[in-house]
Amino acid sequence: MANLQVISPARAVQLVREGAVLIDIREADEHARERIPGARHHALSRIDADSPARAGDNVLVFHCRSGARTKGSAARLASVAPKCETYILEGGLDAWKKAGLPVTLDRSQPIDIIRQVQIVAGSLVLLGVVLGVLVAPGFYALSGFVGAGLLFAGISGFCGMARLLDAMPWNRRTLSPAK
Repeated sequence: MANLQVISPARAVQLVREGAVLIDIREADEHARERIPGARHHALSRIDADSPARAGDNVLVFHCRSGARTKGSAARLASVAPKCETYILEGGLDAWKKAGLPVTLDRSQPIDIIRQVQIVAGSLVLLGVVLGVLVAPGFYALSGFVGAGLLFAGISGFCGMARLLDAMPWNRRTLSPAK
C-alpha cells in the first residue's frame, strides 16, 4: 500500500483506544522536548534499519510535527509495516494539540536543532543587514555567508551550523523519555 490513509486526531484517539499504536517519526531531539503521551518513538532516519512494527501490532498511526514529513514518506512507512493497517495523523502533533489532546512538554530538553539553526541563521542575517546599514557595508557579507551556508546545507544535506549547535553544552540531553 503506497498511500497511507490520512486520519484526524479524533479518529486516531479512537483507534488508539482500540489498540492502535502511535508512532512518532521525528528525530530524538524533537521527541524528547514534546511528544504525545504513549506514542512510540521511531525516527524516520532509522526507519529502513529496523521496522517500527512490533509483535502484536496490528494498527499503526504515524505522525510527525506538522504531517508534511509523514505524508512525504508514506510509501516508505507503508513498506516497513506491510502486515499492519497503517495511517497518517493529519496535521501531526500540531493538529493533535489544536484538537485539545494531551501532549508532554519537557522544557528541560533543548529545542530541536533545526529550530536552533533557524534562530541563529536568522539572527546572523539580521545582524549583518543592521550592521551593514549602520556601521559599514562590508557587514552585508555576513548575511551573504549565512545564506550561502543555508544553500549548501539544502543542496548537500550537510549543515555545519547544525553540527556546531549540536555540540553546544545546552544540547546535552538529559535522560531520554520512555519509548
